[in-house]
Amino acid sequence: MQESRLDIPQILSRLPLFQELAREQIAALEPACRERRLAKGGMLFQKGDPAKGFFVVVFGQIKLAFPSSQGNEKVVEVLGARQSFGEAVMFMDRPYPVFAEALADSLLMHIGSAPVFALLETDPLFARRMLAGLSTRLHSLVQDVETYSLRSSAQRVVGYLLQHCPESESGESAFDISLPTSKQVIASRLNLTPETLSRIFHDLAANGLIGVSGKQITINDVKRLREFDL
Repeated sequence: MQESRLDIPQILSRLPLFQELAREQIAALEPACRERRLAKGGMLFQKGDPAKGFFVVVFGQIKLAFPSSQGNEKVVEVLGARQSFGEAVMFMDRPYPVFAEALADSLLMHIGSAPVFALLETDPLFARRMLAGLSTRLHSLVQDVETYSLRSSAQRVVGYLLQHCPESESGESAFDISLPTSKQVIASRLNLTPETLSRIFHDLAANGLIGVSGKQITINDVKRLREFDL
């Protein structure tokens, strides 16, 4: 990847968590920021590594996953540009419970904990934004538990596809979507085997609901997909 000096204040000011901060607050964060560039397949950290701050994805894609002694993994989350992770572990002063791997060439910003804690003490709006982000992550984890416990394998896949359908105000019912990552990663994220995911895609295609060509998925009728009797 091409190396270049980053404009850290500009990058921070464009991120949702920091965009309401004053210029002097951004300047206070800058000395604690370190860029991390990873090629596809590069490891950002391993499970058990110490956490001294949190990360923001500037561009690229990062996978958070649990390793297993059998060589498998459970994907917890796939993060893209403008998303942050590691805040909860930073607050707890605990080691990372997952590993982080780049699914594409990526640029991240590591933000050290000390100035973040100082901002939390002096800026109520920043504190609320940080809490909102953590609450969103918690809500997502609760939804995951509900999905894995109460929904069938096919329902999980249909729900995932519907999440990636764009909002349409024109009444359009058919969409072409591109899967954001490999089917193997998506299967792990949905707590499925790759074989089960492939079978469900095949069944949905056989029912005329979707078309599959590699990572390209054609949703033939969003309404029918939502109503599909699973």
